[in-house]
Amino acid sequence: MALIDVDADRQAHPVDTIERIATLNDWSFDRSGDDEITISVDGSWSDYHVSLTWMGELESLHLACAFDLKVPDRRKTEVLELLTLINEQMWLGHFDLWSQEGVVAYRHSLLLSGGAEASAAQCEALLEAALESCERHYQAFQFVIWAGKSAKEAMEVVAFETAGEA
Repeated sequence: MALIDVDADRQAHPVDTIERIATLNDWSFDRSGDDEITISVDGSWSDYHVSLTWMGELESLHLACAFDLKVPDRRKTEVLELLTLINEQMWLGHFDLWSQEGVVAYRHSLLLSGGAEASAAQCEALLEAALESCERHYQAFQFVIWAGKSAKEAMEVVAFETAGEA
């Protein structure tokens, strides 16, 4: 139900802005249509697969960032507990477990209601939030899935931040 019916003409398509950012960063990408782009980004812990989709009916640019990590059935309950602990601390976006595929993904959206334009800075911030969150929490998922640690133990490890350099 829309409270106000707005038929916005945009100067630039938000996915075009994302494509320019990907090009400037030398990230490989695939444009499967006008409203979708998939980008591959090398991280410190994993390669990240970032999908961005323009959802015109919601006037929103949706981001989903998944990493190469499959959750085995025997560890799903503990991973769900970890997701809860992580999401409690998140200010932007959230992590989900796509149960059918067994994949963890970070999700976020940039709402552009009323014809608002997506600036390059906003799109860069959206991508940066996703990549930083994935980098920060990847090891916690690894600890739970492969080391058999509890969600609480995994969070204690990733919450530890060092100051300075050795």
